[in-house]
Amino acid sequence: MTEELNLLIEDTTASMTKAINHLETELVKIRAGKANPNMLDGINADYYGNPTPISQVANITAMDARTISVQPWEKNMLQTIERAIIAANIGINPQNDGNIIRLFLPPLTEERRKELVKRCNTEGENAKISIRNIRRDVIESIKKLQKDGLSEDAAKDGELEAQGITDKYISLIEKHLAAKEKEIMVV
Repeated sequence: MTEELNLLIEDTTASMTKAINHLETELVKIRAGKANPNMLDGINADYYGNPTPISQVANITAMDARTISVQPWEKNMLQTIERAIIAANIGINPQNDGNIIRLFLPPLTEERRKELVKRCNTEGENAKISIRNIRRDVIESIKKLQKDGLSEDAAKDGELEAQGITDKYISLIEKHLAAKEKEIMVV
């Protein structure tokens, strides 16, 4: 029975790691005043009738701290990519010169910085909810194992271990949020 308990704990750790990875991905998309090509992740352009990520139809690079360049592999994609960026409403207006699209990031205002911090905190709260849901599911599974013959001591140990893992991942979320907030608030 302890083998099943160990598998549950391993699954819990793997699931919580996925939640952290998702949080990291979402936090990268929130701009902190510096140009980052990953800001365009999740924006799809219409490529011959198929919504395709911009990174698969163009070369995206950070030219400097405030400029991102998007160079499509096919010139006829310029307008489509430009429309997709505008439609994504990421707060940046694309500049199309006929060969390349440039995205100039304006300096962040104090109000906008606070707004971005709130968005980060919302993402962090979503990650915490995911972690807590995973903990709840594993504790329910441990209780089912206990009904099927797992000793009470082993069940309690499993629940304590699940709580310890949960605490570890929640503190990791807090560290990510603190780092991102610091990055956003630096002028």
